[in-house]
Amino acid sequence: MASSTGTAPRALQKGQQTKAAIIEAALGLATQIGLEGLSIGAIAEVTQMSKSGVFAHFGSREELQISVIREYFSRFEQEIFYPSLHAARGLPRVQALFGNWMKRVAVEIRSGCIFISGAVEFDDRPGPVRDALASSVQTWLQALYRAVEQAQQCGHLRADVDPHQLGFEIHGLILALHYEARFLKNPGSLERANLAFANILARNSATGFPSV
Repeated sequence: MASSTGTAPRALQKGQQTKAAIIEAALGLATQIGLEGLSIGAIAEVTQMSKSGVFAHFGSREELQISVIREYFSRFEQEIFYPSLHAARGLPRVQALFGNWMKRVAVEIRSGCIFISGAVEFDDRPGPVRDALASSVQTWLQALYRAVEQAQQCGHLRADVDPHQLGFEIHGLILALHYEARFLKNPGSLERANLAFANILARNSATGFPSV
């Protein structure tokens, strides 16, 4: 009789790999058609799996959508937030956050941003999917506010600067950039966003501290 030692862990690992592959396919599809366009059937077709096979990993369309949001946010953190921690506290870290964000936007101009498309789809639809989207964006904005506060503590930004206001302005640049570059396809949008960011820092920098 064959030993069953190790069978369960291998099956669990295979199941995790399959689920990761489904989320990867769903994430790619969501950037094209939005979270609302995701369905168990659509993912089954893309992954060439049965609907029951996809359903076994998620249980519902809503759970699939939330899993995609979590994966998207995880990658957002890996590409933008964590690399910025290598920069010195204060203004250099704020600049690193924005610089990393701009690198991601340069890609999303072609592929789309789930946070933006999701906000349009779920802004007036209460529920777990909207909550997952809003929580992800709020978590990111809180990290941005903290970076601004640290820049104040380091004496790089004026003490009277409102971190939420400055964060609002930076976030607004990103949203405007998506609209200008992805929707209107206006040339020079990336350069304008970078210039606007430099202007924000120059306006709020502490006296004698270079903003760039």
